[in-house]
Amino acid sequence: MFKDIVCGMEVSDSTPYKSDFEGKRYLFCSEHCRQKFTEHLETYFHLESPNQGCSGGLCVGQSTSHKHDVPTTNYTCHMHPEVIQDHPGVCPKCGMSLEPMNPNIAVEEHSEQDSINRRFWISGVLVIPLFIIAMIGDMGFLPFPMKMLQWVEFFLATPIVLWGGWPFFVRGWQSFRTFNLNMFTLIAIGVATSYVYSIVALLFPHIFPPLMQTHEGLVHIYFEASAVITVLVLLGQVLELNARSKTNSAIKTLLNLSPKQAHRIDEKGDEENINLDEIHIGDRLRIKPGEKIPVDGVVLEGQSNVDESMITGEPIAVPKGLGDLLIGATLNKNGTLVMRADKVGSDTMLSQIVAMVSYAQRSRAPIQKLADIVSGYFVPAVVVSALLAFAGWWIWGPQPQLGYAIVAMVAVLIIACPCALGLATPISIMVGTGRAALMGILIKDARTLEMMEKVTTLVLDKTGTLTQGKPEVTRLIPLDGFELNEILRYGASLEKASEHPLAEAVVEYAHRSGVVFVEVKDFNAITGQGIVGEIENRRISVGSDTFIESLGISTKAILSEADNMRRDGKTVIFMAIDSTLSAIFGIEDPIKESSSKAVQLLKSEGIRVVMLSGDNEFTANAVARQIDIGEVHANVMPQDKVSIIKNLQKNGEVVAMAGDGINDAPALASADIGIAMGTGTDVAIESAGVTLIKGDLMGILKVRKLSRATMKNIRQNLFFAFVYNSVGIPIAAGVLYPFFGILFSPMIAALAMSFSSVSVIANALRLRNCKL
Repeated sequence: MFKDIVCGMEVSDSTPYKSDFEGKRYLFCSEHCRQKFTEHLETYFHLESPNQGCSGGLCVGQSTSHKHDVPTTNYTCHMHPEVIQDHPGVCPKCGMSLEPMNPNIAVEEHSEQDSINRRFWISGVLVIPLFIIAMIGDMGFLPFPMKMLQWVEFFLATPIVLWGGWPFFVRGWQSFRTFNLNMFTLIAIGVATSYVYSIVALLFPHIFPPLMQTHEGLVHIYFEASAVITVLVLLGQVLELNARSKTNSAIKTLLNLSPKQAHRIDEKGDEENINLDEIHIGDRLRIKPGEKIPVDGVVLEGQSNVDESMITGEPIAVPKGLGDLLIGATLNKNGTLVMRADKVGSDTMLSQIVAMVSYAQRSRAPIQKLADIVSGYFVPAVVVSALLAFAGWWIWGPQPQLGYAIVAMVAVLIIACPCALGLATPISIMVGTGRAALMGILIKDARTLEMMEKVTTLVLDKTGTLTQGKPEVTRLIPLDGFELNEILRYGASLEKASEHPLAEAVVEYAHRSGVVFVEVKDFNAITGQGIVGEIENRRISVGSDTFIESLGISTKAILSEADNMRRDGKTVIFMAIDSTLSAIFGIEDPIKESSSKAVQLLKSEGIRVVMLSGDNEFTANAVARQIDIGEVHANVMPQDKVSIIKNLQKNGEVVAMAGDGINDAPALASADIGIAMGTGTDVAIESAGVTLIKGDLMGILKVRKLSRATMKNIRQNLFFAFVYNSVGIPIAAGVLYPFFGILFSPMIAALAMSFSSVSVIANALRLRNCKL
């Protein structure tokens, strides 16, 4: 983390606003700060001290993160993620409160919400009698002298404006100090104008023109306007903060999945209850029926069914036994398990999911640039519009001209606050990525969510993506004179000594068939060809047809059957006992149940589907035929996958790539959007923008629909914000007054401004219920 020398905010090294001077690089939160720095170097370099390297708490060109002084969390702005600091505060760009980047703290902290609630309710109580007194004065019902009523209004309005509205003035002043004009700039100017004008009118009424004075020598005041505006803006902040807290519902739900305690078994076998943060890697933990699994690990003892729906979205419980993986926060159903803790704390899958969701919710979609550009010009334009409205009423308005001019100017400043414009994009991104997480889909950043609706070509890896990635024996043909049990006993016992993936398929098949394994002697593996060994004084050979023939054993008797298996996409293994061919095994990687349906639905969406595989053409084409994929590339290496994707991109395609292995990582990184199967390797998941925890291709359809719904929601929000301000500013300026006698009160303008933000948030929250 680095300090912006101009405004003092902390920024990350990924900020695009940088400048070099005398061999040092300086980082800035905005182009304005960078430009101010480069144009006025002499203003800043006297701050540097050779001894301290800092002045006024601002470290120049030095990292604020130290090995022994690491803050517990950093705080950032969800509208401007490049603004980061190690303590709570407000964003110097938009004035919104910074939010903790630690998901746990983000859920637990309510200090700003409590403060705003307190200011709103106390100010709300005070504003009621103030408003009633002002109404009585306007209607001419004067039980007390007007001067006395004005002083009562002053005493009621002052705590509302100066205490209730203090956060707005602080943020408004900061916006002037850093030249990042925002919504609080307009609020501060509007409220201060009406309040200061009223004080001057109360204390020095004689300085105003006679036409503005009553027969008592008094001037009309606007204490109730400044106070009511403050209360309404506070109301808008209360509603906005409450609504924004709902966007964290996904993180809250995920964090609440973990159990609070676990049962640890010590070396003596005794059991003790401990908190989750006391669990260490290697600890043995007992999980009883109906309890949640505390951390990630493997089963050491016992059997049970585990409900993993809270992580994967799959409602069917998964059988678990010795050596099976367990995911923290999933539910143990009916058996007692003893597990070894392998991943704890921030390394667990649940913690990584929460961190990824939190990061995605803070990231910026490219469409946000439009709102940023408009906002950059918007606030200065509003200030100019307010001054023009003031001048117009002052020159051409009816009496009292100054009074009407102030009302119009304040109304324009208040109604034009760009908070709805600023919230339009990030609030929808927060809800959309949270919704995806609850379905077992992790979206790395906002750009990915935006790009997904634009995908024209989907490139699919075969193994582990379209298929289960776990070869199985699907056919076994014994030759005449050999019994099935004999073949399995000899073949599986020999394969058990091998490390080849196909050997695991044979061993697993034998396990399921109840075969008793026997001892192997003189085992020998010939790399890439086959294996041989001696079992019960018989010579057993297993391998390819060429390997078997190299041993002088003919394979012609069953070669046609083997070719048929290959055409069906199976890998064929030949087995011989002594010097006689005894059987062939047909091994294949089963296609996932959802693959065919997902591909058909993706094609119906107009997406071009391409399959890549490192397998031979026989196997690749056989799988493609079953799933109805017409474009297949077989025998491809990792670098070939990258080349294919780049060629598609050169032809104007927006490419998404789905894969699960280490060999897929370069292609996932090269694609416009990388989609990793959650059942795959960590390298693939790190390289991808989307992770499907369940490893189901139907998740790609859900992400696409969610992308389309989110972007539609963002466009609705931006349209509403633009139209609202385009219509509201002229009306507040008084354009309808000459025709209909309508002039917005600043109080009405404040109410409209507050509810514009709330309506944008309410529209974004609809994404939580969209059908995918």
